[in-house]
Amino acid sequence: MDGPVLVIDRDSRQPIGVQLVDGLRRGILGGSLRAGDPMPSTRGLAAELGVSRSAVVAAYEQLAGEGYLEMRQGAPTRVADLVRRDDAASAAVGIASDGRPQEEERPGARRGSEGLERSIADDEAAPRIDLMPGRPSTSRIDARAWRAAWREAATRDIPSESPRPFGTPRLREEIADHLRLARGVACVADDIVVAAGTAEALSLSASALALALGRPPLIAVEHPGYPSARRTLELHGAVTVPVPVDADGLDVGALRGMPRRPDAVLVTPSHQYPLGGRLPVAARLELLEWARSADAIVLEDDYDSEYRHLGPPLPALASLDDAGRAVLVGSFSKVLTPWLRLGYLVLPDNPALRDAYARMRADDRCPVAGPVQDAVAALLASGVVRRHIAGTRRDYAHRRRLVLEALDGLPGAPLSGLDGGLHAVVRLPDHAASAGVLDRLAAEGVAVAPLAEYSAVAGEEEPGFVIGYAGVSDTQLVEGLARIRAAILDAT
Repeated sequence: MDGPVLVIDRDSRQPIGVQLVDGLRRGILGGSLRAGDPMPSTRGLAAELGVSRSAVVAAYEQLAGEGYLEMRQGAPTRVADLVRRDDAASAAVGIASDGRPQEEERPGARRGSEGLERSIADDEAAPRIDLMPGRPSTSRIDARAWRAAWREAATRDIPSESPRPFGTPRLREEIADHLRLARGVACVADDIVVAAGTAEALSLSASALALALGRPPLIAVEHPGYPSARRTLELHGAVTVPVPVDADGLDVGALRGMPRRPDAVLVTPSHQYPLGGRLPVAARLELLEWARSADAIVLEDDYDSEYRHLGPPLPALASLDDAGRAVLVGSFSKVLTPWLRLGYLVLPDNPALRDAYARMRADDRCPVAGPVQDAVAALLASGVVRRHIAGTRRDYAHRRRLVLEALDGLPGAPLSGLDGGLHAVVRLPDHAASAGVLDRLAAEGVAVAPLAEYSAVAGEEEPGFVIGYAGVSDTQLVEGLARIRAAILDAT
């Protein structure tokens, strides 16, 4: 590199370190810095730009952590090969180079909670740029720690009995510790039920409620919300009824006013899916009071609460519940990979409800294989999961900024859902504009999820689409966003 690719604006409110990182990142993404190019020494670049060497060192370290630079002891810092890096990291954990698990459903599937959405076009060709929601990045997973965890699981004695009904004691203890640190939920191992992902956790919950009630449960669901979650509940005997959401999430007043009292409600309070609302504490307390007075259960889908981009995290419903009404549903699909198919439930202090879950698992024992439970327990115990979350939180915050830079403020296409999580929502003026944008993106090989598919009420579908920005490389994301921007500007 002959010279700096950026100019420091000393009158800007933006810190010098941020200007350094943003300028170098733009140079890499824009192609002026190419894979393998040596970077200037930190001392040389600092002198050239008239900034402190520590600022340059910090910028290089951040960009190395994001995967843009390669830093090796005794060798010059070089621009990373982003495509090769994504492929190699994905292969290390058994993930395809486009970020999807090997032999998973094809990209025609409309993915919702950890990829539960039903496939509508199994014979479709793979999109060139897959921006479907529900996919995390696997490129940061510590491949060495991953392999070590599986080796540890493989060296354990081979039991002759089936897995325990609620999961192995070690994994349940590690999940309880993880939730205390990550979500402030005061739980113990006995509160944890290991499940085969969110889908199995919800199906188990529907069956347990039916057993406790002696009839099919009536479960309220958010509108719009996870279509696959609705289908999972219905396939296991529940009757679902929609409840509208507002800018903050579930409309608790509408829930109270329903003509028939639901037995349970499925809610995504930390990041309403798909619209992105964040249920305030007052509304959370109101929801729990409704559940107490209605003798109902709240199923809290805490699917991506680890990733907050604006504002402090709000307490989980489970941590506010003092009446034994909130069941927390979580998984490792967003923080690690849906390839694991491993989730959990946190049961409240409710003996009747716990008995129903125990009776369901008495014959149909925990479906998660013992070695998988042992490996994930080892990963949690090592601290690698906490470090992984911290690293991906920075990556996703950066990719969120890329989405905002490309799409925020476009006429007739408001952008929302970006306070947390791994996706964004683009609303469009009408269904004709939405169809035009979606058809053009499909023709150009860019996969997004139509917002209409999340409606729980026929005839009330919203025009627009949902973008997942976590499971692709920065270069793919930048190109995909440019194509989305062009399609929106031409249609609105």
